[in-house]
Amino acid sequence: MKNHMEINLVRADLDDAKEIHAMQIAAFRELLEKYQDFETSPASESVEKVEARLRQDVTSYYFICVGQTKVGAVRVVDWKEYGKNKRISPIFIMPEFQGRGIAQKALRLCEEAHGSGNWELDTILQEPKNCHLYEKMGYRRTGKTEVVNDRLTLVFYEKRETGERP
Repeated sequence: MKNHMEINLVRADLDDAKEIHAMQIAAFRELLEKYQDFETSPASESVEKVEARLRQDVTSYYFICVGQTKVGAVRVVDWKEYGKNKRISPIFIMPEFQGRGIAQKALRLCEEAHGSGNWELDTILQEPKNCHLYEKMGYRRTGKTEVVNDRLTLVFYEKRETGERP
């Protein structure tokens, strides 16, 4: 059944900031409670921070939709500059829709829209499901990590154009 879901990206604009913000808080709340990463968690960001990102020329925010239902969102930072990585930060799926392959499809759609190579992102080292998702999608660990607190370490990934030398 899960392969029959119609998943698409719908470009968000400044008017969508409050909705994105509310979804982001709901999607990251559990991780915030688990890791207490109040400085870095998307769940503790202000709506102003979301608005500021939406105003950036290099940012594209998309709602991740299953049919007409908004189930998450993704922000793509695309410098449109040769040799500069595009960045995913953040991507999230609402808890009740997680585990259905939606994030994988959304990442693929981002790559179709913005080009397949030279991507970067970071995720929580202590969340093996997140790490597995990105590794399955062709992302490789860069070797860089950043300790946020005694519970949480960020691990950095990138995905290169196939056939391109690292």
